[in-house]
Amino acid sequence: MLELNTIKAKFGATHRRKRLGRGAGSGHGPTAGKGDKGQLQRSGGSVRPGFEGGQMPLYRRIPKQGFANPGRRTTAEVNLVQLSKLAAKEVTLESLTAAGILKGRFDRLAVLATGEVTKAFTVKAHRVSAAAQDKIKKAGGQVELIPVPGPQPRENKKAKKKAAAAAK
Repeated sequence: MLELNTIKAKFGATHRRKRLGRGAGSGHGPTAGKGDKGQLQRSGGSVRPGFEGGQMPLYRRIPKQGFANPGRRTTAEVNLVQLSKLAAKEVTLESLTAAGILKGRFDRLAVLATGEVTKAFTVKAHRVSAAAQDKIKKAGGQVELIPVPGPQPRENKKAKKKAAAAAK
């Protein structure tokens, strides 16, 4: 009968470890199986990952794609169904993160209309859909839109100089 204490590997399945650099009698004598000369025989003799012997490597042959905008703003989209799970009266990015509805970092909050509202909420968001606004107000809640800063006008240096010259 086969038992755990009688299990053995089949003959030839296991091998003894190569003991390199242990003299001529070991079979892997003075050069330790690395040959006589050349880059691979030297200490540290290897090439970096991705090196293809001077051929244009794969990571340079493949075209670049995409662009990661360092100034991007992320918007969290929340449906009314998710708001009904909240115990708080005020809905903000911070309260949604604290309740565990939002995970990660978001810059803006958008409220969408999927689902029904049973409680009165004060929603402070950057964008609220018209249908969601109606449902929140019918339930006795309020909607406060947080203004999203748009592109700022650039200062006109020539006009500034003219104004300063005219003032003199």
